[in-house]
Amino acid sequence: MVRQIRVAGAVLAASLLLPLAGCSNPAAPGADGGAGNGADPKASASRAAPPGRDGKPSGGDVLPGMVTAAVARTQLAALEVAPVGTMAGYSRDKFTHWAQQGSNCDTREVVLERDGTDVKRDAQCRAVSGAWKSLYDGVAVTDAAKMDIDHMVPLAEGWRSGAAGWDAAKRKAFANDLARPQLLAVTAASNRSKGDQSPDLWQPPDKSSWCQYGRAWTTVKSAYGLTVTEPEKKMLTTMLDTCAS
Repeated sequence: MVRQIRVAGAVLAASLLLPLAGCSNPAAPGADGGAGNGADPKASASRAAPPGRDGKPSGGDVLPGMVTAAVARTQLAALEVAPVGTMAGYSRDKFTHWAQQGSNCDTREVVLERDGTDVKRDAQCRAVSGAWKSLYDGVAVTDAAKMDIDHMVPLAEGWRSGAAGWDAAKRKAFANDLARPQLLAVTAASNRSKGDQSPDLWQPPDKSSWCQYGRAWTTVKSAYGLTVTEPEKKMLTTMLDTCAS
């Protein structure tokens, strides 16, 4: 009789625990921080890696806001293909840059600090020392004066592919975008060689940068709803094909 009471008590305890075990949220993040069963896999895939505490990109990329090659291919496929637009009415002055970012710093100085190593600034926020490696040509530089801040999608190229119809505020945002892979510090020589050319007309001489370049260009054009030409799209596909995955 005593044994029967104990068995019944054990059964009762198990029956009380079973509902609790089923109360876990199937959509909650797993132990690795990934999305659970209730998450949208497309949304997870398109999410860019967050920057580190120092504001620098994580995951081996030089640029912030980067997406995977697979996501970039999806973005590229969705871009509208159109002929090259007109340059009528274009002026760099219509894209306000460099904007003030606080603490006497403008966008240029913020990018120089972000993209460099051991960067020291003076009271006016100008980089007075540091080291940089230019993504486009792989050149190492220790003089900030020899570095340009490149617009991944040049302002003139933006104008030709849709920015001509934007208001001043959107153009300013495009010219000073620190969240997406639109701005980076590169050698003045490589930046001026690129000019305002699209990927079908100019490619970074260091081919190891093509994967990042193709993903960055595609991401920026996708974020701002800009168009691409057929040759541009073909070259971007070639660049994305150099990615490891």
